[in-house]
Amino acid sequence: MLDFTAATVVYCVIFGTLFCGLWIYHDRRSHGRTGKTRGQTAFHCIRCDAIYASPGSQVGSCNCPRCGHSNVRLRF
Repeated sequence: MLDFTAATVVYCVIFGTLFCGLWIYHDRRSHGRTGKTRGQTAFHCIRCDAIYASPGSQVGSCNCPRCGHSNVRLRF
């Protein structure tokens, strides 16, 4: 039978390994979801109130896909 300190160490190692494994799993899962939208620029149309994204990091403006109005990118 294990004494108290050895059992505590084994418990901490198992719990730490499980915690790190779940952390890595969720990090990879969220990275896969947001990787597709990374590098897009957000725009808000002032004419039809649509919010849309354009691929690439455009500095200037982009035409709205709904009404065709040229809009500047959103700045947060």
